[in-house]
Amino acid sequence: MIKFDEKYFLQTLEELLNIDSTTSLYEEIQKYITTKLDSLNVEYEITNKGGVIASFGGKANPLCFTAHVDDIGLMVRHINDNGTLKVCMIGGLYPANCMEENVRIYTRNNKIYSGTICHNPSSIHVTEDEIRKTVPDYGKNVVIVLDNDVKNKDDVRKLGIDVGDIIALDTKFKYVNGYLKSRFLDDKASAAILFTALKYLKENNINIRRKIYFYFAMYEEIGHGTTYMPKDIKDMIALDIAPTGFNQTSDEKKVSIFAKDSRFPYHYGLTTELRNVAIDNNINFVMDIFTPHYGTDCDPSISAGYDIRHAAFGFGTSNTHAYERTHIDGIKETYKLLLAYLLK
Repeated sequence: MIKFDEKYFLQTLEELLNIDSTTSLYEEIQKYITTKLDSLNVEYEITNKGGVIASFGGKANPLCFTAHVDDIGLMVRHINDNGTLKVCMIGGLYPANCMEENVRIYTRNNKIYSGTICHNPSSIHVTEDEIRKTVPDYGKNVVIVLDNDVKNKDDVRKLGIDVGDIIALDTKFKYVNGYLKSRFLDDKASAAILFTALKYLKENNINIRRKIYFYFAMYEEIGHGTTYMPKDIKDMIALDIAPTGFNQTSDEKKVSIFAKDSRFPYHYGLTTELRNVAIDNNINFVMDIFTPHYGTDCDPSISAGYDIRHAAFGFGTSNTHAYERTHIDGIKETYKLLLAYLLK
């Protein structure tokens, strides 16, 4: 019987979510990951662009599981004359999915300021028709209002805020009746699953014949998280969210095995192996296809020319790239498939 340490998973997930890691802002979460791996006595290497690759197990037929820990977010695009900030997105954070959210602005002189994403104009009591008829657009009518007494560009610049500063959003993490609700379950919930599995393997002194890598990638949301990999990897499996919705079979209480995404079909043989393991171990799974706007960290590895078999699976997730939701049952089924495949 494979044990799932729910308490450890939830604690790890919340700790990961509490660390702002908009793509390229990786130093703090990298330190968290390496400290946690040190506590588990697991070896790792750090890539030049910030990724952490843990390694354990034997020497045969190396297998890599990957989960990314970078988040979608925003960047300061321009400082407006009235002291508000115009922004552009990092990754797929669309304006309609983040209005009225609280944010933190990270400056290059290591200061952090708070603010709110607002429609401009912002008061329905004053400009109801304008607000009702317009669609939020970063280039036209969305600004960040700082929680500082600023009236103009100079006031903002005196704080140290400048074009190119990184902006992170509050996560609003909640755990209610088995449902996990938060921004950035994509893909910090997968990273928490990897740590929970690693803790289980280490505490039970389980020997694995294959060499195993757990790759915590930093640039997945903009498409190049795993363009570098150890050259001995034969198989790569991404853990990532499985979006629910129209024409999807994914379910928040199940694990989805990916047949194809918007870029490529996944390796038929490796995907079939995962499916067979799920069947043999009574894992609650579905097969699904994710198009037209989805990819995992397997895709850039294939595009970079690595000669690997690639596959992906993950927990059903609703409201993707917004205020996301999944269920602990889907997390458990994903965890079970991960360990069942490792131990087969």
